[in-house]
Amino acid sequence: MIDFTKLDYLKAGNIKQKRAYEILTKYRIFEKLTYYSPILAGTIPIEIDIEGSDLDIICNVKNENEFLEVLNQILPQNIDFTIVTNIINNENCIILNCILEDFPIEIFGQNKPTTEQNAYRHMVVEHNILDEKGEEFKQKIIELKKQGIKTEPAFGLLLNLENPYEDLLKF
Repeated sequence: MIDFTKLDYLKAGNIKQKRAYEILTKYRIFEKLTYYSPILAGTIPIEIDIEGSDLDIICNVKNENEFLEVLNQILPQNIDFTIVTNIINNENCIILNCILEDFPIEIFGQNKPTTEQNAYRHMVVEHNILDEKGEEFKQKIIELKKQGIKTEPAFGLLLNLENPYEDLLKF
């Protein structure tokens, strides 16, 4: 099983994964976020990304004001970014969006350990399902995503899940 809590696996991955590793290390993103236990989640780590897929970095944030200060200093000065605060599933979240070189990046912070956040949990379950179901299933997921269907609903369609966001967590 891949250790998704570290970035090393990207170095041996596909072209996009290698490029993601290069960008994240060049700008020292994970180094600057170390205190927040960052994890790269989403589709790129499990190779079901499509054109325009972003690098989803999840963080465990206990002090929102401190995290906002870090986010405002993490990127080079010439990079435009937006930061929004939101409530998702009754939890405060802070989300930074930007583009670093050729990658859209989203940094997501909430007061929950990163390995307990839904983004991480979904990714691990989806990775296991992809391993079990094989390449043909993986290509069907990618095709659905290219049609504009989000990741969890795509899995839901192929696995006949009523509520994919919740049902995937039961796997």
